[in-house]
Amino acid sequence: MDLFLEQFPIVIRSLNVGFLQTLRLFFVTLIGALPLGLLISFGSMSRFQPLNTLTRIFVWIIRGTPLMIQLLIVYYFPGLVLGNAIWGGGETGRFLAASTAFIINYACYFSEIYRGGIQGIPVGQTEAGLVLGMTRSQIFFKVTLLQMIKRIVPPMSNEIITLIKDTSLARIIALQEIIWAGQSFMKGSQGISGVIWPLFFTAVYYLVCNGILTLFFGWLEKKLDYFR
Repeated sequence: MDLFLEQFPIVIRSLNVGFLQTLRLFFVTLIGALPLGLLISFGSMSRFQPLNTLTRIFVWIIRGTPLMIQLLIVYYFPGLVLGNAIWGGGETGRFLAASTAFIINYACYFSEIYRGGIQGIPVGQTEAGLVLGMTRSQIFFKVTLLQMIKRIVPPMSNEIITLIKDTSLARIIALQEIIWAGQSFMKGSQGISGVIWPLFFTAVYYLVCNGILTLFFGWLEKKLDYFR
Protein backbone atom coordinates (compact mmCIF):
# COMPACT_ATOMS: atom_id res chain seq x y z
CA MET A 1 0.00 0.00 0.00
CA ASP A 2 2.82 2.40 0.88
CA LEU A 3 4.46 1.67 -2.46
CA PHE A 4 1.21 2.43 -4.28
CA LEU A 5 0.80 5.75 -2.45
CA GLU A 6 4.38 6.62 -3.36
CA GLN A 7 3.88 5.75 -7.03
CA PHE A 8 0.43 7.33 -7.44
CA PRO A 9 1.40 11.04 -7.76
CA ILE A 10 4.26 10.19 -10.16
CA VAL A 11 1.94 8.13 -12.36
CA ILE A 12 -0.86 10.72 -12.34
CA ARG A 13 1.51 13.51 -13.39
CA SER A 14 2.72 11.39 -16.31
CA LEU A 15 -0.81 10.39 -17.31
CA ASN A 16 -1.94 14.01 -17.19
CA VAL A 17 0.83 14.98 -19.60
CA GLY A 18 -0.13 12.12 -21.91
CA PHE A 19 -3.81 13.02 -21.73
CA LEU A 20 -3.06 16.63 -22.69
CA GLN A 21 -1.40 15.25 -25.84
CA THR A 22 -4.49 13.09 -26.43
CA LEU A 23 -6.75 16.13 -26.10
CA ARG A 24 -4.54 18.16 -28.44
CA LEU A 25 -4.79 15.48 -31.11
CA PHE A 26 -8.55 15.21 -30.54
CA PHE A 27 -9.26 18.93 -30.91
CA VAL A 28 -6.85 19.46 -33.82
CA THR A 29 -8.53 16.56 -35.64
CA LEU A 30 -11.98 18.05 -35.08
CA ILE A 31 -10.92 21.53 -36.17
CA GLY A 32 -9.46 20.14 -39.39
CA ALA A 33 -11.85 17.26 -40.17
CA LEU A 34 -15.22 18.99 -39.68
CA PRO A 35 -14.79 21.62 -42.44
CA LEU A 36 -12.74 19.29 -44.67
CA GLY A 37 -15.45 16.65 -44.42
CA LEU A 38 -18.04 19.15 -45.64
CA LEU A 39 -15.86 20.02 -48.65
CA ILE A 40 -15.37 16.33 -49.44
CA SER A 41 -19.13 15.77 -49.24
CA PHE A 42 -19.64 18.50 -51.83
CA GLY A 43 -17.17 16.68 -54.08
CA SER A 44 -18.99 13.36 -53.66
CA MET A 45 -22.30 15.06 -54.55
CA SER A 46 -20.87 17.09 -57.44
CA ARG A 47 -22.56 16.89 -60.82
CA PHE A 48 -19.09 17.05 -62.40
CA GLN A 49 -18.58 13.31 -62.86
CA PRO A 50 -14.74 13.14 -62.74
CA LEU A 51 -14.70 15.02 -59.40
CA ASN A 52 -17.56 12.91 -58.08
CA THR A 53 -15.82 9.65 -59.04
CA LEU A 54 -12.40 10.64 -57.70
CA THR A 55 -13.87 11.83 -54.40
CA ARG A 56 -15.89 8.66 -53.90
CA ILE A 57 -12.88 6.45 -54.68
CA PHE A 58 -10.73 8.43 -52.22
CA VAL A 59 -13.38 8.14 -49.49
CA TRP A 60 -13.75 4.42 -50.20
CA ILE A 61 -10.00 3.85 -49.84
CA ILE A 62 -9.70 5.82 -46.60
CA ARG A 63 -12.77 4.25 -45.02
CA GLY A 64 -11.79 0.78 -46.22
CA THR A 65 -8.29 0.69 -44.74
CA PRO A 66 -7.24 0.69 -41.07
CA LEU A 67 -6.33 4.03 -39.51
CA MET A 68 -3.22 2.38 -38.05
CA ILE A 69 -1.93 1.62 -41.56
CA GLN A 70 -2.69 5.19 -42.65
CA LEU A 71 -0.69 6.53 -39.70
CA LEU A 72 2.30 4.40 -40.66
CA ILE A 73 2.09 5.47 -44.32
CA VAL A 74 1.75 9.18 -43.52
CA TYR A 75 4.64 9.13 -41.06
CA TYR A 76 7.13 6.78 -42.72
CA PHE A 77 6.37 6.93 -46.46
CA PRO A 78 7.86 10.41 -47.16
CA GLY A 79 11.16 9.57 -45.47
CA LEU A 80 11.63 5.91 -46.37
CA VAL A 81 10.27 5.94 -49.93
CA LEU A 82 10.55 9.53 -51.15
CA GLY A 83 13.72 10.33 -49.21
CA ASN A 84 12.16 13.48 -47.80
CA ALA A 85 11.44 13.36 -44.06
CA ILE A 86 8.91 16.17 -44.15
CA TRP A 87 7.79 15.66 -40.55
CA GLY A 88 11.22 16.11 -39.04
CA GLY A 89 12.06 14.38 -35.80
CA GLY A 90 10.85 14.41 -32.26
CA GLU A 91 7.42 14.68 -30.72
CA THR A 92 6.40 17.67 -32.85
CA GLY A 93 6.96 15.76 -36.09
CA ARG A 94 5.03 12.75 -34.80
CA PHE A 95 2.16 14.98 -33.71
CA LEU A 96 1.97 16.69 -37.12
CA ALA A 97 1.96 13.34 -38.91
CA ALA A 98 -0.68 11.90 -36.57
CA SER A 99 -2.85 15.00 -36.93
CA THR A 100 -2.65 14.81 -40.72
CA ALA A 101 -3.62 11.13 -40.79
CA PHE A 102 -6.46 11.62 -38.31
CA ILE A 103 -7.86 14.67 -40.11
CA ILE A 104 -7.93 12.89 -43.48
CA ASN A 105 -9.44 9.74 -42.00
CA TYR A 106 -12.18 11.42 -40.01
CA ALA A 107 -12.95 13.96 -42.73
CA CYS A 108 -13.89 11.05 -44.99
CA TYR A 109 -16.18 9.56 -42.35
CA PHE A 110 -17.71 12.95 -41.60
CA SER A 111 -18.25 13.56 -45.34
CA GLU A 112 -20.56 10.56 -45.58
CA ILE A 113 -22.53 11.79 -42.57
CA TYR A 114 -22.79 15.26 -44.13
CA ARG A 115 -23.85 13.77 -47.46
CA GLY A 116 -26.57 11.69 -45.83
CA GLY A 117 -27.81 14.73 -43.88
CA ILE A 118 -27.90 17.00 -46.93
CA GLN A 119 -29.54 14.47 -49.24
CA GLY A 120 -32.10 13.70 -46.55
CA ILE A 121 -33.56 17.21 -46.84
CA PRO A 122 -36.61 17.17 -49.18
CA VAL A 123 -35.80 18.48 -52.66
CA GLY A 124 -39.01 20.51 -52.57
CA GLN A 125 -37.42 22.92 -50.11
CA THR A 126 -34.65 23.76 -52.58
CA GLU A 127 -37.18 24.18 -55.37
CA ALA A 128 -39.31 26.45 -53.17
CA GLY A 129 -36.26 28.56 -52.34
CA LEU A 130 -35.39 28.94 -56.02
CA VAL A 131 -38.96 30.01 -56.78
CA LEU A 132 -38.66 32.67 -54.07
CA GLY A 133 -35.53 34.02 -55.77
CA MET A 134 -32.94 32.64 -53.35
CA THR A 135 -29.56 31.51 -54.66
CA ARG A 136 -28.40 27.95 -54.03
CA SER A 137 -25.84 29.16 -51.50
CA GLN A 138 -28.55 31.09 -49.62
CA ILE A 139 -30.77 28.02 -49.61
CA PHE A 140 -27.95 25.89 -48.26
CA PHE A 141 -26.93 28.21 -45.42
CA LYS A 142 -30.40 29.47 -44.45
CA VAL A 143 -32.56 26.39 -45.07
CA THR A 144 -30.57 23.19 -45.53
CA LEU A 145 -27.65 23.63 -43.11
CA LEU A 146 -29.61 24.01 -39.87
CA GLN A 147 -31.86 21.06 -40.68
CA MET A 148 -28.82 19.01 -41.64
CA ILE A 149 -27.16 19.74 -38.29
CA LYS A 150 -30.19 18.33 -36.48
CA ARG A 151 -30.08 15.15 -38.58
CA ILE A 152 -26.34 14.53 -38.25
CA VAL A 153 -25.88 15.12 -34.51
CA PRO A 154 -26.50 11.45 -33.46
CA PRO A 155 -24.15 9.81 -36.02
CA MET A 156 -21.61 12.62 -35.68
CA SER A 157 -21.58 12.25 -31.89
CA ASN A 158 -20.81 8.54 -32.27
CA GLU A 159 -17.86 9.30 -34.55
CA ILE A 160 -16.51 12.01 -32.23
CA ILE A 161 -16.73 9.70 -29.21
CA THR A 162 -14.92 7.05 -31.25
CA LEU A 163 -12.28 9.64 -32.15
CA ILE A 164 -11.29 10.27 -28.54
CA LYS A 165 -10.61 6.52 -28.18
CA ASP A 166 -8.90 6.20 -31.57
CA THR A 167 -6.27 8.74 -30.54
CA SER A 168 -4.61 5.83 -28.70
CA LEU A 169 -3.60 4.45 -32.13
CA ALA A 170 -1.11 7.30 -32.46
CA ARG A 171 1.26 5.38 -30.20
CA ILE A 172 2.06 3.20 -33.26
CA ILE A 173 4.34 6.05 -34.41
CA ALA A 174 5.57 6.62 -30.83
CA LEU A 175 3.41 9.69 -30.12
CA GLN A 176 3.42 9.96 -26.34
CA GLU A 177 -0.31 10.09 -25.65
CA ILE A 178 -1.97 8.71 -22.52
CA ILE A 179 -1.78 4.99 -23.42
CA TRP A 180 1.92 5.41 -24.18
CA ALA A 181 2.35 7.09 -20.80
CA GLY A 182 0.50 4.30 -18.96
CA GLN A 183 2.36 1.54 -20.78
CA SER A 184 5.74 3.11 -20.08
CA PHE A 185 5.50 2.12 -16.39
CA MET A 186 5.49 -1.54 -17.42
CA LYS A 187 8.81 -1.14 -19.23
CA GLY A 188 10.42 1.30 -16.83
CA SER A 189 9.76 5.02 -16.38
CA GLN A 190 10.72 7.51 -13.67
CA GLY A 191 12.05 4.74 -11.44
CA ILE A 192 8.91 2.60 -11.76
CA SER A 193 8.85 -0.68 -13.73
CA GLY A 194 6.77 -3.84 -13.97
CA VAL A 195 3.60 -1.98 -12.89
CA ILE A 196 0.44 -2.49 -14.97
CA TRP A 197 -2.18 -0.55 -13.02
CA PRO A 198 -1.30 2.82 -14.67
CA LEU A 199 -2.23 1.33 -18.07
CA PHE A 200 -5.60 0.18 -16.74
CA PHE A 201 -6.13 3.52 -14.97
CA THR A 202 -6.03 5.34 -18.34
CA ALA A 203 -9.56 3.97 -18.91
CA VAL A 204 -10.79 6.40 -16.24
CA TYR A 205 -9.64 9.36 -18.36
CA TYR A 206 -11.48 8.06 -21.40
CA LEU A 207 -14.63 7.32 -19.42
CA VAL A 208 -14.74 10.82 -17.93
CA CYS A 209 -14.04 12.49 -21.27
CA ASN A 210 -16.64 10.42 -23.12
CA GLY A 211 -19.13 11.02 -20.33
CA ILE A 212 -18.73 14.78 -20.80
CA LEU A 213 -19.10 14.42 -24.57
CA THR A 214 -22.24 12.28 -24.15
CA LEU A 215 -23.84 14.89 -21.88
CA PHE A 216 -22.91 17.67 -24.33
CA PHE A 217 -24.40 15.92 -27.35
CA GLY A 218 -27.52 15.03 -25.38
CA TRP A 219 -27.93 18.71 -24.51
CA LEU A 220 -27.31 19.70 -28.15
CA GLU A 221 -29.97 17.30 -29.45
CA LYS A 222 -32.52 18.82 -27.06
CA LYS A 223 -31.58 22.34 -28.21
CA LEU A 224 -32.21 21.31 -31.82
CA ASP A 225 -35.60 19.74 -31.13
CA TYR A 226 -37.39 22.69 -32.71
CA PHE A 227 -36.46 21.30 -36.14
CA ARG A 228 -38.87 18.38 -35.73
